[in-house]
Amino acid sequence: MASNYLRYAVLLQKYRTPLLVASCGGVFAANMFYHVFPDVSYRRLYQAWSKGEPVALSEKLEDVFQQVLKDYGIGSPKNFSAFASFGFHPVGAGVPWLPAGAQIGIPANFNSTPDDPSGITDRTVYINGKMVDWASEGGAALQQSLVFSPDAQRFAVAREVARLQSGGPALSAAVAPLCLGGVWVYSVLMKQLFGLHGGPPLLRGGVNVVALGVGAVSYFLSSDAVSQWVDRSSDRRAAGVSRDYAKGGVEFYDKILSRNKTLRSLMGQKGEEMYAASGNLFPAHIFQLKHTPYTSRRDGILTLLREEEKA
Repeated sequence: MASNYLRYAVLLQKYRTPLLVASCGGVFAANMFYHVFPDVSYRRLYQAWSKGEPVALSEKLEDVFQQVLKDYGIGSPKNFSAFASFGFHPVGAGVPWLPAGAQIGIPANFNSTPDDPSGITDRTVYINGKMVDWASEGGAALQQSLVFSPDAQRFAVAREVARLQSGGPALSAAVAPLCLGGVWVYSVLMKQLFGLHGGPPLLRGGVNVVALGVGAVSYFLSSDAVSQWVDRSSDRRAAGVSRDYAKGGVEFYDKILSRNKTLRSLMGQKGEEMYAASGNLFPAHIFQLKHTPYTSRRDGILTLLREEEKA
């Protein structure tokens, strides 16, 4: 057993650089897979279906999508495509400059208007195993929070275009491999600092465990920092298209907060565990925030509007 351990240790020491590069490359490739092939992965996951058939994007929403690409100044609109997705706000994946391009899903409630909420009321939504009654007080509040003005719709789509166009997926995917490489750096530095390169295997193993822990903490912190930077940057870029887009962004986040408050009430105990009283999402767990607070994203756009008024 000891001889096998020593043999593996020698092999790892001899080929540690190629193994490290291969491991980091593999993690990055795994994180980027559904962005490189969005049509066969992400789109299939988020595609809206009805009666066993994929739902086609309405002509109205296709026009909204093309208008956003034009307003944002996308030079090659063919690198972006839209599809009808489930959910209540746009989602997106892909890398525009790769052959598969970028895919953005636009939900059916974006077809709705205050005078015609059929894109919402035609859907069956279950909360805690019970179908939402759109005529009830809670159902009416939820319905109202899902109807967006044209400006808010354009901002929501532009936000996804901005995130994908600026390389947000690649930045997020790079965090894990960089932190994995950091584990090796931490291990080497600590062993040199304490003179353990030729020390007992047990102590070297302990240092490796500590390095792994530091790497994990680095990943959680870095992942949150990059995610929030990408979110805020996407908001700024989308709101910077025009003042109407910025006002639409404020409305968009106000409606999301209103929706989450309504869901918090309708879902009871589960809602209180998932949503804060403000409408923000609670952290996924103690080490990771995961979601940039919606109140913060709204306030960031309000700050841009105030700065524009002063200019």
